[in-house]
Amino acid sequence: MYRKLLIAIDPEDDGEGKRALEAAMDLLAEDGELHLASVYSPGGGGFFPHVTEAAPEQKEAEVREVLDLLVRKYLPLNRNASLHVIAGSAGEKLVGLAGQLCADLMLLVSRGGGGYWPLRRATVEHVSVNSPCPVLVLPSLEKVEPGKGEENS
Repeated sequence: MYRKLLIAIDPEDDGEGKRALEAAMDLLAEDGELHLASVYSPGGGGFFPHVTEAAPEQKEAEVREVLDLLVRKYLPLNRNASLHVIAGSAGEKLVGLAGQLCADLMLLVSRGGGGYWPLRRATVEHVSVNSPCPVLVLPSLEKVEPGKGEENS
């Protein structure tokens, strides 16, 4: 069991947040600390390509609200989580936060190389190589597009 667990969350993917929090509950010690982090780039790109330099405070408040909602929806009532919303390069900021918190484990959900998040794989690789603690990368839940059945069943 881990004492300090850091989870990187994409607040725009509720399913990712749910999956990460469920996995964390299996890994976190009863009296352990849980930290949820989301990183955005105030100049655009990264996790939030639509963010402009004009409204980083507003975006930070929106992201914090989404993380808070995820905690209330999916975290057991007897557990708490610290929320971290950080502006900058996702990989660098997550590695830095893990070191600052002295995290025992960082948990990420990866969408792999496909999809509409082309920088996501690079972020996962950067964190995995540079993290001061072990990194657990969960595969994302596959999403079947409407109108397309499972082709290789």
